[in-house]
Amino acid sequence: MTDKIPTKDVTPKTIDPKNIDSKNIGAQNTAGGGSLYAQREHIYVRRIKGTFQKLRGLFNWLLMLLYFGTVWLQYDGRQAIFFDLPNRQFHIFGATFFPQDFVLLAWLLIICAFGLFFITNFAGRVWCGYTCPQSVWTFLFIWAEDVTEGSPNKRRKLDHQPMSRDKLTRKSAKHAIWLLIAAATAITFVGYFSPIRQLIPNIFAFDLGSWEMWWLGFFTFFTYLNAGWLREQVCIYMCPYARFQSVMFDRDTLIVSYDQERGEPRGARKKSADHKAQGLGDCIDCNLCVQVCPTGIDIRDGLQYECITCAACVDACDQVMEKMGYAPGLISYTTENEQEGRKSRILRPRLIGYFMVLVGMIAAFTFAVGTRVPAELEVLRDRNQLLRMTDSGEIENSYRVKIANMTQQPRAFELSVSGIPGIELKGTRSIQLGPNEVREFLVQLIVDPDAMQAPAQDVLMTAVSDEGSTPISISKKSRFIGQVQR
Repeated sequence: MTDKIPTKDVTPKTIDPKNIDSKNIGAQNTAGGGSLYAQREHIYVRRIKGTFQKLRGLFNWLLMLLYFGTVWLQYDGRQAIFFDLPNRQFHIFGATFFPQDFVLLAWLLIICAFGLFFITNFAGRVWCGYTCPQSVWTFLFIWAEDVTEGSPNKRRKLDHQPMSRDKLTRKSAKHAIWLLIAAATAITFVGYFSPIRQLIPNIFAFDLGSWEMWWLGFFTFFTYLNAGWLREQVCIYMCPYARFQSVMFDRDTLIVSYDQERGEPRGARKKSADHKAQGLGDCIDCNLCVQVCPTGIDIRDGLQYECITCAACVDACDQVMEKMGYAPGLISYTTENEQEGRKSRILRPRLIGYFMVLVGMIAAFTFAVGTRVPAELEVLRDRNQLLRMTDSGEIENSYRVKIANMTQQPRAFELSVSGIPGIELKGTRSIQLGPNEVREFLVQLIVDPDAMQAPAQDVLMTAVSDEGSTPISISKKSRFIGQVQR
């Protein structure tokens, strides 16, 4: 969206702790017709402090607290959020959902999609920079590198050293922490499907089912692989969002951008020097913005799809500007219109459209959940026999009835039928169901042939429960066959 500016090669020939050799990952694989899948070069990300990094850290901790903490919450004597796949029940605090409620999940996913469209159109890839699990776990793994191997320059030197006791110790400690984080991530994930308070003792007792062992191994391995080894490769090559995000951008979308007019020409200088007199811009070409970038790009080359809008380069540059006595904002959140001296609009048709659709979907979803009847009734005809004539000359049809109690309290249901004059229900009429219990049984409907007005007629079966403060009544239509068509 923004033209890239030509820059000279400022890569140092020797390793300097203040200027680490970094490369534009997005450019190096495509320049000169190179392969999109060139061998990855490791990025030694430098950690930086600043306003946006504090904000990102806050969101990271909140996400991890929600992920690792929610699984331990208890509600009404059971795990608050628990997806019971064998029994096909999904408990979310006081609500229990069944496979029949998957339409609500579809609605929720659509809401999330339009929420992402709205946020992207307004503020770019802030999801990627601040709350994406890949970014959060990657920064957590980078923290483990800092603790065990030191600063980026030390890590680079360590990687180029021959194997020694110190290198083996540091590498082993780093990978041990990575595996510990990956294992904790996997255990927590499986804990949402297998009660966490039973899962952990079972792990130490080596008493796990085959599917539990599979998913524990699967998530441990891929968390370790994605956050430890692939990192920016996931964002650049594997994540589809990086590819279609530009469709949602417009000239008023917030982006992280370098002020080319103010910064160029870039170059080193003394703090006390009058850089304007020397014909230099405010950029001192320290490369710190590249060193802190988790995807290894140079934001001074213009907007690139690899940018995850984490604003690490903004914090790094502002610190340099402060030390040099220059105004902050050489790299900042801005829009293309602002860069070109035009006024940016917050309200614009596309953003309003996304917002209206999002609000509409949230309202519909809220209404559907609020009016959802916490019970389910299914009525299926017995296909083995269309009809049977009784000894008294009446017509009998058999049905398989299934009733699900989706509440947390036991309930008694009374079954009745209507639709044909004189229709009689034979079999189970009253049924007692425990919390979240589903039961299936057979009933027969009997009709006098004289009451039939057509070879086949609709009948309505109703299950009513008057217990508790919220009575439940659910009905299901079926078909009664009174005569076999030839």
